[in-house]
Amino acid sequence: MPTRALTWNLFHGRDAPPDRALFTRRSKLLRITERNATHVQVNRDLLPEYARMLSAAEWDVALLQECPPRWAAPLAAACDAEPHRALTSRNVWPGFQGLVHRCSPDLLGSWEGGSNLTLLRRREGGAGRITARAEVVLRSGRPERRVMAMTRRRDGLWIGNLHASTRVHPLAEAEVRLAAERAVTLAGDAPLILGGDFNIRPHQSDVYDELAARYGLAPVTAPDAIDHLLVRGIEVLKPPTRWPDEAREILRDGIALRLSDHAPVEARLGEATSSSS
Repeated sequence: MPTRALTWNLFHGRDAPPDRALFTRRSKLLRITERNATHVQVNRDLLPEYARMLSAAEWDVALLQECPPRWAAPLAAACDAEPHRALTSRNVWPGFQGLVHRCSPDLLGSWEGGSNLTLLRRREGGAGRITARAEVVLRSGRPERRVMAMTRRRDGLWIGNLHASTRVHPLAEAEVRLAAERAVTLAGDAPLILGGDFNIRPHQSDVYDELAARYGLAPVTAPDAIDHLLVRGIEVLKPPTRWPDEAREILRDGIALRLSDHAPVEARLGEATSSSS
């Protein structure tokens, strides 16, 4: 049975209109909605909107980054999926951070805490069940804790979900190399998806050529992309493709609410091309 995979950085559960001028101080502090002729910017809990967007999308495996930790259970329930959550950085006072984030997401920004959340949609006969979970620490401290969630599906497919460091290019490259090494070691001969927000564009780095040559992990989404679904040991029926910007927008009275500052990336995968364990 084909596997539809999706990866999406949720931007800590916030919206991201293309007009950055809509991010105002009064919106952040007073929660006043801003709008222009085409888009709105809101400062409120967008869990219902994200849940509807994800539940309506066609996927079997979803890799989510910058996911508010408190969203794991409700997103899984909305999508009829089994979750694997791996906490990442800035989870200092989870209860307090969750409360403030629920009231004013833009006020906290990335300080709401974070997680990588992998969702496996349930399949007939239990084929979508999670049979193994592991967390691989890619960076334990400065500048931020980085963790890869490794999840094994009942049919043997392994999924590695990571979010590499931002801005500092050499750190991201080191984390991606380590993630690939650990993921391949853990998966053994089984088919593998290694995806997420790598924070490295292929046209700026040779790291993707290294991963393809050393581990067979490919293909990239696009030369300018940072969100990828690299696979090994599984047929690629439809290569990773970014959603159009409007596909992650919700229209109300002709005004668009755009979820996240990243577009989801999806791929369609077929039969395993190597033996699974």
